[in-house]
Amino acid sequence: MLGVVHIIIGALAVSIAVGAGGDADQDGAMEQIRSTPIGGALLWCVAAGMLALAIWQITAAVVAAAPDEAKRWGRRASLLGAAVAYLVIAGMASVYAVGGRADAEETTQTLSARVMAAPGGVILIVVLGLGVIAIGVGFIVGGLRRVFEKTMDLPAGAPGKGIATLGVIGYIAKGIAVALTGTLFVVAAWTQDPDKAAGLDAALHSLAALPLGRIALLLVGVGLAVYGVFCFARARLARM
Repeated sequence: MLGVVHIIIGALAVSIAVGAGGDADQDGAMEQIRSTPIGGALLWCVAAGMLALAIWQITAAVVAAAPDEAKRWGRRASLLGAAVAYLVIAGMASVYAVGGRADAEETTQTLSARVMAAPGGVILIVVLGLGVIAIGVGFIVGGLRRVFEKTMDLPAGAPGKGIATLGVIGYIAKGIAVALTGTLFVVAAWTQDPDKAAGLDAALHSLAALPLGRIALLLVGVGLAVYGVFCFARARLARM
C-alpha cells in the first residue's frame, strides 16, 4: 500500500509539472483514492497495510542487531522513525475512509507557528529542518550505495538489476523531495514565517517555481512513482 501512495503522489507531482495543479502529497493521494468507486475500502486497506508496516518496523527495532551499540541504536532510531511515518499515513487514511479530511500542510503550519512563538522555538524548527534534510540526503546516498540490497533477496540477472535500478531512481527522487521539505522548515525559521513551513506539496510547488523547475519536478514525480513500484518489489523480496 505504501507503493500505491507513492505512485499517486508521483502522478500528482507530474500533473503539477505540466500545469494541471493538484496537491502532490499524502492528502492529495488520499483524495484520489477516495474518489474511486471503492475508495473507502481501499483507504481501509491502506490504513491496515501502513499499520502492519509500522508494527513490523517496531518489532525490527526491538530485535535490531549491529556490530556495536552506537550502530544498533542508530538502526533502531531509523526503524522507529519509519514506524512513526507509517502510523501517520495510517491515521490519515482512516480519517479519509470515514469521510473526513486531514490537512497535513495546515497542521504543520499551525504547529510551526506555536513552536516559533515559544522560547528557542526558531532554533528548534531549524534543527527539525536540518534533520529532515539529513533524512533526504540519507535517501539519496542510500540510493547511490544501494543500501536496500542488504534487506532484499534480489533475483539473479536482468530482473535483479532492473529492480535495483528502480531502487536507485526511487531513493534519489524521494530523497530530493524530503530534502526540499526540510529546506522549507529552515527557510520558515530564518524568515520567521511559519506559513513557509509547509509539507511535501509546498516543497514540490516551490521546485516548480524555479528556473527549469517544472522539468526537475517532472523527473522527481516520475522518480516518486518509480519508488512506489519499487516498494511492491521490496515487499515481495524483503528478507524476513
